[in-house]
Amino acid sequence: MAGKRQRFADRRKACGYSQEAFAEEIGTNRSTIHRWENGSVDPQPCQRPAITKALDITQKELDVLLHGDQKEPRARLAISSEPSSNDEFEAWELMRRVAASDVGEETLDRLEVAFDGLAMAYPITPPQDLLERVREHTSYVAHLMDARKTLKEHRRLLVTGGWLSLLGATLHIDLKQENAATARLQTAAALAKQADHQEIEAWCYETEAWRVLTAGNFAHAAKLSQMAQGIAPVGSSAKIQATAQEGRAQARLGNSDETYSAIKRVQDMAATLSRPDRPEHHYRYDPAKAVAYTATTLAWIGDPAAEPYAREVIARLRPSDDIAKWPRRVASANIDLALVLLKDSRLDEACDAASKAILSGRVVPSNHWRALEVVKAVEARQLPEASDLREAYQGMK
Repeated sequence: MAGKRQRFADRRKACGYSQEAFAEEIGTNRSTIHRWENGSVDPQPCQRPAITKALDITQKELDVLLHGDQKEPRARLAISSEPSSNDEFEAWELMRRVAASDVGEETLDRLEVAFDGLAMAYPITPPQDLLERVREHTSYVAHLMDARKTLKEHRRLLVTGGWLSLLGATLHIDLKQENAATARLQTAAALAKQADHQEIEAWCYETEAWRVLTAGNFAHAAKLSQMAQGIAPVGSSAKIQATAQEGRAQARLGNSDETYSAIKRVQDMAATLSRPDRPEHHYRYDPAKAVAYTATTLAWIGDPAAEPYAREVIARLRPSDDIAKWPRRVASANIDLALVLLKDSRLDEACDAASKAILSGRVVPSNHWRALEVVKAVEARQLPEASDLREAYQGMK
C-alpha cells in the first residue's frame, strides 16, 4: 500500500473542498476520496479529468500529487549511484500496481458479513426466498472479479464467492433443482481450489453426499462423506459434519458397526468444541447439532435410543408451540420421533409428531422423502390418521 498522499489532500483543501464536497463534485463517494488520500488505491483513468478540473491542475501535476510524495519502502534497499534504467522504473511500477485496488477492505468486509447473515438465515428462511439474496451477492462478487485488486483481496473474494456458491448449491438441492445445484457445486469447488481453501472443498463433497443420500444412493453418499473427511482440516466444522453424514449413510445401508463408530466420532469431536457465537450459522458446527444428527442416525438404523435424542432437540430448539416458527431441525426431529414411535407401536403420538412436522412448513423438498416414509408406514398399518397425513403431505408438496 502506498503512503499517505498529504500533498493531494492539501490541494483538495486549498480549493475549498471537504472530502464530501470533493466526492460530489467529481461523482464518487467520500470513502473513495479517503482511500485515494491514504494511498490504498489510485483514481480510475476515467475519473482523472474531473479531478484535474476540480483542482485546477494538469494531468502531470496530478501524477506528482498522487505519487511524487510517496515514501520509500520500509525495507532498506541498496541505493545505486548508477543512472536509473528502464528496468528500475518497471520494477517500481509493478510494485505500485500490485498495491493498487478498486475493491478495498471495506467492501470485502461487508461481503463476508453479508454471507454470514445468509448462512445464519438458512435454518429459518424458505429456500426460494434465501436463494434470491444469494444470487444478488454472488452476482456482485462476479462483478468484482473484473476489478483491479491486490493478491490478498483476490483470494478473499475467491473465498467469499466459494462460500456463496456452496450455500446456493445447498438451496438448489433443497429445492430439487439438480442442474443448478451441480453448476454451483462445481463453481464452489473450483473457487476453493483457486484459493487453496480446504474447508470449502470438503463442504462441497459433504453437500454432494447429502444430495446422493436423498436420492437413495447410500453407498456413494458414504464414500463422498469419507472423501470430505480426508480433505477437511482437523477439528473443522466440515470434518464433523462429514462424519455425521457418513453415519447417516451407513445407517441407511444397515451397517451397524460403521454407524455407531461414526456417531461416537461425531460426539467425541463435538465434545471438544465450545458453543459458537453464531450457533445458527449453517457452516459453524454447534455441538448441539450432534444431538440432532444422532437422533436421525439412530432412527434410521431402527434403534429406540433415538427417542430421547429427538425429544431433547425438540425441547431445546422449539421456540414456542407455534409450529410455523420452528427451525428445520425441530421438524426433522419430529419425523425422527415419529419413526421411533411407530416402531414401538405408540401410534397416536407418532401420527401427532409426523403431522406437526409436515404442517410446520419447515420440511424442504429435499427432505420430503423422509416425511413420506412416515406417511407410508402409517398407511401400511391402516391407521385412521393415514388419510389426514397423506392429505397434509400432498399439501406440503
